[in-house]
Amino acid sequence: MTSIWLDRSAAFTSDPFEPDTTYDTVVAGAGLTGLVTALLLARSGQKVLVLEARHPGAVTTGNTTAKVTLLQGTFLSQLARQYSPKQVQAYVDGNREGQSWLLRYLDDHGVAYQRRDAYTYAATAQGTEKLREEVSAGTTAGLAMEYVRDAGLPFAVHGAVRLPDQAQIHPMEVVDTLVADIRGRGGTVVGGVRLRDVAGDQPSVVRTSRGSVRADRVVLATGIPVLDRGLYFAKLKPSRSYAAALELQEGQEPPAGMYISVEQPTHSLRDYEHDGRRLLLVGGHGHHVGRAESEKAHLQGLLDWTRQHYPGARTTHAWSAQDYMATNLMPFFGKLPRGRGHVYFGTGYNKWGMTNAVAAALAISADILGGHVPWADTIHHRVTSPAGAFSAVALNAGVAAKLASGWGQLAAEGLKTEGTRALKRGKDVPAAAPVVPAEGEGRVYREGTRPVAVSTVDGTTCKLSAVCTHLGGIVHWNDNERTWDCPLHGSRFSSDGTLLEGPATRDLPQDRKV
Repeated sequence: MTSIWLDRSAAFTSDPFEPDTTYDTVVAGAGLTGLVTALLLARSGQKVLVLEARHPGAVTTGNTTAKVTLLQGTFLSQLARQYSPKQVQAYVDGNREGQSWLLRYLDDHGVAYQRRDAYTYAATAQGTEKLREEVSAGTTAGLAMEYVRDAGLPFAVHGAVRLPDQAQIHPMEVVDTLVADIRGRGGTVVGGVRLRDVAGDQPSVVRTSRGSVRADRVVLATGIPVLDRGLYFAKLKPSRSYAAALELQEGQEPPAGMYISVEQPTHSLRDYEHDGRRLLLVGGHGHHVGRAESEKAHLQGLLDWTRQHYPGARTTHAWSAQDYMATNLMPFFGKLPRGRGHVYFGTGYNKWGMTNAVAAALAISADILGGHVPWADTIHHRVTSPAGAFSAVALNAGVAAKLASGWGQLAAEGLKTEGTRALKRGKDVPAAAPVVPAEGEGRVYREGTRPVAVSTVDGTTCKLSAVCTHLGGIVHWNDNERTWDCPLHGSRFSSDGTLLEGPATRDLPQDRKV
């Protein structure tokens, strides 16, 4: 699965990684948060190193639907149920500043983007009340939202919220521009190097997969912090959602704005011009990472819904992305607890990273450089509401239950296997053949006392430890992307055990190839 943004001939060329070098700041993660932070610090004259485990934009930034909008579904009304108007205003102010900075930057560097009206629509009569709540929350926070009957979609809706003059981008064109700008200001951007740990006082030792460097400050822009200080993995729900690009039949056109539904499963729409064709981009049908019976079915559900409204549409690209949802709704950014005052992070953007990522970068860089951002101070001093606390408790109760059920299922399978063997003892029965799944399939089972994950991809069968290297969850086979996904906190691994994303910092140990 490759997103339309990442399907291109241009390949990233890494700067050399030089162990034992000292920097003012090391930024881990080359998505939008990390690159904007690195650029702002490099502009100030800092010596900056950006580390990316794969290549810039490889994770969420390169797999987004790339809407730069302050109308974010019904998110403001959800915030207003838990927070004071002052807190909601701070969130809007941060997102507004993030949006303004990004679009101004693109204007200054000649990077194309499109202005679009944004809509949140209700496909059912029950959804219209949520729309009215969103208009109330948004207008209270100073946004020019309005309730409209017709959203300009090719299917009937019961109403919509409209916010004019928002934007949509090509995220990898933004990434490329930021990387070139960082390098032009003396910064270093390295791919294929993963941060493992940060230790000691200033300058800290930054341990990576290819040796150590030193830095006065470290910024974790890794989607979810890869250091467990602060226990943010327990405050975030990892969510995987799906997207596709489709070529429409003659006479059909994508809608003129950017859209997202109130109802679940979510349906998001926008257009994109590619090779002279105006494509439809759709997204949605998300779920908790590692807990879907079939990820492939979620993507198929999205495509089926699209073809109901756009008959004959041909899929050109399909992909998925991972986001981290804060249990108390408000994003987290700033100094990492127990980071001795010089480790910073940003996470929990609730699927609205195009504005929140830039806002977090502006706040982090200001903190490092001694600036003052009023809206960031307000967000930092929020108090988690009872609803937010309950959500965190419920999330972690679910995590504990999933951990227990994963190991319990394997234990039961092990006992069953031992009982079968006991019945057969004394008989000349050959040893059981190793499990070899069919192409594209994976299975978790117990081999003796060891949980084992085995899959077959592109004709190669790999046997791995089934225990996530983060906190010991039993991994789940993702039948859509052919990966091993942890249902606890969202760490993901390729079929050969290579770490892809999440709070883990190490690969799944490989048993052997069979």
